[in-house]
Amino acid sequence: MNAIVALCHFCELHGPRTLFCTEVLHSPLPQGASSGDISGQNEQAEEEEGGIQMSSRIRSHSPAEGASADSSSPGPKKSDMCEGCRSLAGGHPGYVSHDKETSIKYVSHQHPNHPQLFSIVRQACVRSLSCEVCPGREGPIFFGDEQHGFVFSHTFFIKDSLARGFQRWYSIITIMMDRIYLINSWPFLLGKIRGIIDELQGKALKVFEAEQYGCPQRAQRMNTAFTPFLHQRNGNAARSLTSLTNDENLWACLHTSFAWLLKACGSRLTEKLLEGAPTEDTLVQMEKLADLKEESEGWDGSEEEEKPSSQPDVVEGQELSKCPPETSLMPDCNSWNVAHRRLSVFRSLRHMRQVLGASAFRMLAWHVLMGNQVIWKARDTDLVQSAFDVLRTMLPVGCVRIIPYSDQYEEAYRCNFLGLSPHVQIPSHILSSEFAVLVEVRAATRSSLYPTLFDEEQSLNKYEFVVTSGSPVAADRVGPTILNKIEAALTNQNLSVDVVDQCLVCLKEEWMNKVKVLFKFTKVDSRPKEDTQKLLSILGAAEEDNVKLLKFWMTGLSKTYKSHLMSTVRSPTSSESRN
Repeated sequence: MNAIVALCHFCELHGPRTLFCTEVLHSPLPQGASSGDISGQNEQAEEEEGGIQMSSRIRSHSPAEGASADSSSPGPKKSDMCEGCRSLAGGHPGYVSHDKETSIKYVSHQHPNHPQLFSIVRQACVRSLSCEVCPGREGPIFFGDEQHGFVFSHTFFIKDSLARGFQRWYSIITIMMDRIYLINSWPFLLGKIRGIIDELQGKALKVFEAEQYGCPQRAQRMNTAFTPFLHQRNGNAARSLTSLTNDENLWACLHTSFAWLLKACGSRLTEKLLEGAPTEDTLVQMEKLADLKEESEGWDGSEEEEKPSSQPDVVEGQELSKCPPETSLMPDCNSWNVAHRRLSVFRSLRHMRQVLGASAFRMLAWHVLMGNQVIWKARDTDLVQSAFDVLRTMLPVGCVRIIPYSDQYEEAYRCNFLGLSPHVQIPSHILSSEFAVLVEVRAATRSSLYPTLFDEEQSLNKYEFVVTSGSPVAADRVGPTILNKIEAALTNQNLSVDVVDQCLVCLKEEWMNKVKVLFKFTKVDSRPKEDTQKLLSILGAAEEDNVKLLKFWMTGLSKTYKSHLMSTVRSPTSSESRN
């Protein structure tokens, strides 16, 4: 976590002071702590805990020495510091922890060496111990801005038998530029920092009680003659925190605690990519999976025993596709295994358009988008399935009903994609109907029908495709807007197949939004036809083909969306707002 944790103290002689701070370094050690400065010098034994390796490093100068050692180093002069304002003694190496997992260093010293960081920490220290104080002067508070960073500050008192009021004022601050991250970390920081404070106060309380037992200061002060305020103040300088807690290893312990706090707080929150509300296709897929789960839970052994061994009338081609009912509607249906996908013939819509030809593909795509029944007759079941896998990408998931292969004709209400064996007889009224299109896959009359399009593994030179319909689409017909945009994307050779697929997703979502508006307008609000025509004009879908497409796609809306609209309209609050 890119933040700084600091311990601050309000000195009665010098005001707010920074005692100890720990910062995160993603690069080599700061100025004065480079490898050249530390090589060959005394090093303490390294200690490993929780992936952080701690060691003391000798630096060329200590920040506590301030400008007296280096005029360019930030920090107060040595003459402006008393024992209570100083944490590390002059020449102290400071503390450095190496995180082996992330190659990050946690460096602790009295002041940041970088002038800008020193200014930020100094301002946060002053504000935490002066103006930004919660009621009672003890407790957490949040303040900051974009320029100087945002601060989580927790002020507290430490017992001191020699101080006025027998206590001294401290604060632990966490400074970060990311406001949202810091606010989200509030509960974590509050609990851990409160634990550090309790430990410090507990150690100081033991020292205070021991000193009071040996020489009670309250009775002594009451018996002492009155002295001027300034004289009392100058003669009562603050003691160091190590003296107040009687802990010589205090700063090493604080470094460990602050370094762990920075590491743990940075690890507990992770960023996730949110892609917004789920699309209609996603909602429909979730609903179908839930229905399948309920069906599978409802199948028990008794029902299976009562079932006849052979049942020709299987819903959605269950027997032929070897998967439960309706699973053929799901893109992740397991009925077509890896071997099938390897033998897939049609690789994309662009590929199919090249095979069928521009006019035949336009007729087929028009019927697909209008919701008419698309019938393929072929011996090769893999060929039929690959064609349906490609064509279904033009429709919302809720509008797709597939029977992959059947030995008898199935009515249009059961499926809009139907695969048939070549010997199956199709009723004459279907062949002449304007609501159906037939694609017959025949053996090619020439030895090489498409010599330039295909390789040897996925060759179609043995097939000939004949597309017929009772309502052929005229070449000069405008057609639905989405079909024209799809063809424009397919003919644009500058667009790859993946880009065309993404264009298709965007187009479907755009028109599904229009479907939602039309459904709300006509089915929920029950507006008159005149208003509906005006709405269609506004949506850019007033043409006949666009209207038919919207009405068909309306059947693919998810149950979740429909029920949400109905419940919203029927609620009392909604009725009052409409009135």
